[in-house]
Amino acid sequence: MTLSLENCRVGDVLPVLNAPPITRQMLAVYCGASGDHNPVHVDSDFARDAGLGDVIAHGMLIMAYMGRCLTDWVSQDRITRFSTRFLAMTRVGNRITCTARVSERWRDGAKEYIKLAVQAADETGEVKTQGEAIVDVT
Repeated sequence: MTLSLENCRVGDVLPVLNAPPITRQMLAVYCGASGDHNPVHVDSDFARDAGLGDVIAHGMLIMAYMGRCLTDWVSQDRITRFSTRFLAMTRVGNRITCTARVSERWRDGAKEYIKLAVQAADETGEVKTQGEAIVDVT
């Protein structure tokens, strides 16, 4: 059975999102799209001088993959809250996998909601971001 808003229960897991490996081109394009032109994301020399070893991905890019994991399952207008904590740097070449699990389901009057625990991790299992989303079931 396909997991849907109507039949999901606490503990159920949404379909996984496997993002493509992070590339320098991806970071440059994201700079333009987001307006975040911090040189730690595109200038290797600057990033090395800052002690990072090399450029790092934008945290908001990784959060966007988490959001896509959610919107691949439910329409964006049903997501009433989405938050995250940034835990580790994402580097060029990292392959990000986003997962979400139903952690709570409740009613508030005529409305029904689910809470999802969402995270993004790289191919080694290092968690890059972790957060939660509230979805309106009704």
